[in-house]
Amino acid sequence: MKQVDVIVLGAGAAGLMAGIEAARRGRRVLVVDHAARAGEKIRISGGGRCNFTNLGIVADRFLSKNPRFALSALKRYTQWDFIARMDAAGIAWHEKTLGQLFCDGSAKEVVALLTGDLAAAGGELWLSCALGGVRREGTGFAVETARGPVRAASVIVATGGKSIPKMGATGFGYQLAESFGLPLVETRPALVPLTFAEQELSWMAPLAGVALPARVGCGRVAFDEAVLFTHRGLSGPAILQISSYWREGQAIGLDLCPGVDVAAALRGAKQENGRALLRSHLARLVPEKLARHIEADLGLEAPLGTLSNAVLERVARQMRDWPLRPVGSEGYRTAEVTLGGVDTDALDARTMEAKGVPGLYFVGEVVDVTGWLGGYNFQWAWSSGWAAGQVA
Repeated sequence: MKQVDVIVLGAGAAGLMAGIEAARRGRRVLVVDHAARAGEKIRISGGGRCNFTNLGIVADRFLSKNPRFALSALKRYTQWDFIARMDAAGIAWHEKTLGQLFCDGSAKEVVALLTGDLAAAGGELWLSCALGGVRREGTGFAVETARGPVRAASVIVATGGKSIPKMGATGFGYQLAESFGLPLVETRPALVPLTFAEQELSWMAPLAGVALPARVGCGRVAFDEAVLFTHRGLSGPAILQISSYWREGQAIGLDLCPGVDVAAALRGAKQENGRALLRSHLARLVPEKLARHIEADLGLEAPLGTLSNAVLERVARQMRDWPLRPVGSEGYRTAEVTLGGVDTDALDARTMEAKGVPGLYFVGEVVDVTGWLGGYNFQWAWSSGWAAGQVA
């Protein structure tokens, strides 16, 4: 039986980080993944350029039953620490929008950095190696793998969530947690496009491909980013963000012109050229296809001059607070992350160790910590992996 000090289950962002840090402490480390390549989600992220962190890391941008749980790791290994690691490796990067940092080149540079650091620290990496059961054996653990059993003093679970199953995502980490008596917070797809019933799709589908900056709200939460109409419903950054907060049965509110006094703009347009159709003026505010839909939906295919100011107010209300009721999401197939996971009440916030199961750690997406779109989930992976790697 192979003997190591630390076995890391999962060679994604959190797992590689944990393995590197443990190996740098002189621990004998083995990282195991059933995928053929390490860091596959890193490789495809950010359109192949990896949105590796965000400048605005704060607690209220992470969703969890206990949103403050993530703070310990995030404060001890910050976005600046990972930026410094990128700089030291000579990987060029840039800020895109809203504090989002991307590689100038390829996300493969980040994967190469991590796998290179693991090897340099003396860590071993087994890929294309399926995992089996994990059981307590004496003061350590026995882990079944396709290459034979491995005995380890510590196990770090970094198996990710259920999102993007075509990349090999499974619920393995959740099953492992339950086998050791750890509670789970119900999981669901997050950062995912929202879908609609047939009656909405009848008018949405013809708008597929139309995108615009907008504000999307649900309850007390709202995001100002792009919205994209699709054949299935709505996507785009603002929709992905709100999907983490939306629940079945709730409506979302769409503001097509955030910061614009639409009623005043329409009254001015009416005085300027009352003979023009409403859609010609709406097309100054939103894409023409959408302007035509709004005009037809309200039954106002008439010269602007024939519309009263009260009617223009009604148009403005529709533009500023358009209630839509999704029926679901595209699910784990396209979700960027998984909400929920291993209950943080069962973990030590400083070390990520399971309370009552010495030597068992959970890091990254498998834990009930989910960040906003824009590099937050990678930073949680770096930070939580780093925290476990200091002690495992």
